[in-house]
Amino acid sequence: MGTWTLDDIPWQNFDAGKLDPEIVRLVKAASLVEYNGAVYAQHLCRVFADDNGFQTSARQWGEEEVQHGVALGRWAELADPSFDFDSAFARFREGFRIDFDNDRSRRGSRAGEMIARCIVETGTSSYYTALAEASDEPVLKDICRHIAADEFRHYRLFYKNLSACLAREQLGRWARLRIALSRIAESEDDELAYAYHAANGGDAAYDRRSCSRAYGQRAAALYRLHHVERMVAMVLKAVGLKPNRRLGRVATGIAWRAMRWRAGPFAKAVA
Repeated sequence: MGTWTLDDIPWQNFDAGKLDPEIVRLVKAASLVEYNGAVYAQHLCRVFADDNGFQTSARQWGEEEVQHGVALGRWAELADPSFDFDSAFARFREGFRIDFDNDRSRRGSRAGEMIARCIVETGTSSYYTALAEASDEPVLKDICRHIAADEFRHYRLFYKNLSACLAREQLGRWARLRIALSRIAESEDDELAYAYHAANGGDAAYDRRSCSRAYGQRAAALYRLHHVERMVAMVLKAVGLKPNRRLGRVATGIAWRAMRWRAGPFAKAVA
């Protein structure tokens, strides 16, 4: 396992008086996505079937993702006693399915798969950092700081393996950039939207557009400029571009404006 366990979380310090209902909704959804990490770990083991060393790392990564889900789910049940993590996860798995029953990456190559994983870890590292800073509830702050540190360490794991893959594969910067942008665009797909629905929608019918908007607006409202700056630098590094002053500044400006636009009615929170 990783560097911490559930026993390291100061659950006794939970303070219901410092809850933000909007953050509670986000944590419920995040718990389901994180807990589903074992599925992706199994897929990585199939993609890297002849690499025992990386398979070991991928399995540990999957175990840590599951632990993230358990910790967030336990906190969500404290924050909202009506929330049943097991039932919500069952709804999520029933309604959101990805076919990973193959040994080929959807990104076209092993290097492409590692780029996609770097992008995901970039997003989660920045997200949990932003969530920790936005919340006043002490236990959630502690959980999110642990998760953010894990996700940054995961980024380094996948980046290191990406370098090894690139030594054997011909994948130029523009191809790497296309893969990264396509993975960023997938944040608009059903995974996060359906997790938000499964965690917060009760018996209502799933409306992809409204759930995606509800999740996206609330999540974007957490970010501050320094979160976006770090996120952009990590993305540029993954695609082989140096986040120098001009490139990093331009990319950060675009990403920041996009984040504020995404926040919609919550935009004042990111001003």
